[in-house]
Amino acid sequence: MSRALIIVDVQNDFCEGGSLAVAGGASVAAGISRLLAAEPDRWDHVVATKDHHIDPGPHFSAEPDFVGSWPPHCVVGSDGAQFHPDLATDRVEAVFHKGEWQAAYSGFEGAAEGAEKLADWLRRHSVESVEVVGIATDHCVRATALDAAREGFATSVLLDLTAGVAEGTTRAALDSMREAGVTLHGTPVLGTPGT
Repeated sequence: MSRALIIVDVQNDFCEGGSLAVAGGASVAAGISRLLAAEPDRWDHVVATKDHHIDPGPHFSAEPDFVGSWPPHCVVGSDGAQFHPDLATDRVEAVFHKGEWQAAYSGFEGAAEGAEKLADWLRRHSVESVEVVGIATDHCVRATALDAAREGFATSVLLDLTAGVAEGTTRAALDSMREAGVTLHGTPVLGTPGT
């Protein structure tokens, strides 16, 4: 069985010092890098997703509610849109950009160079199971894991390598992932927006 690691949105704006920082984001970046180094044969493939915003409409707000609207973040061409420097990207085979013109939470909404979608890329590489890590547990990690399961991949989330925005939404995300048949390992870091 071919297995892939999906690294979700480990970008500067979602880590400490970024415009939409989640507490623990930088430690998630470093932790993913440590795991990649310690278990190089664990995955046959490694891919990543990025928020990639140009003008996503009401997804950006000057008065965000941190549920459906957010401060501007991960704007194309900005430093905030780049991968966090503590994330090792040498194993990443493809990056799936999402959200140019509208909100997009799941990596399965994104596309790589040539417009290939994540599900198609995984199937082309004979992937049957995925492990999901990244930021934020309660938003883009949740959406990506749910879509992975919906697409028929055996899906696990390594929660120790995720950071959540808030306790309530993170707990709800864990429940929704369990209900969808996603296997959960560990405990997510719980943060607050803007820290």
